[in-house]
Amino acid sequence: MMIVDAIKAANSLVNIVPILGRSQSRKDYEEGVKLVEYLVEHDPDNPLIDMLCHKIDEYENSAPEFRVFNARLNQCDDAIAVLRTLMDQYQLNTTDFKEELGSRSYVSRILNGERNLTLEHIKKLSVRFNLPVSIFIK
Repeated sequence: MMIVDAIKAANSLVNIVPILGRSQSRKDYEEGVKLVEYLVEHDPDNPLIDMLCHKIDEYENSAPEFRVFNARLNQCDDAIAVLRTLMDQYQLNTTDFKEELGSRSYVSRILNGERNLTLEHIKKLSVRFNLPVSIFIK
């Protein structure tokens, strides 16, 4: 009996949230992202979050509109990718990292791959953004 009920519930859920099924539409992807954002904010233990994130990840890895971005991301050093993401999310520029990384020109050289983030840089960034050090290390 539970099997039949679970299958019915899953089918109903896919009808309501199509990205959980086989949908590859941009609209369903965007609605899935909105639902994840809502759930993370209002119901962070909801099991739908993991399911949605998995499907969103699949979409972002296969959708043509992400192909160039994904190729560029794959070429980036993970630490630099994290730093760029933080800069984008917090609307920061190269002058905002004097305490953690040094001068604007040094930050630019890090972002351009001419210099590497040191362990000391990574520790300071981890403290500033309350992130684990491991997020910056492959």
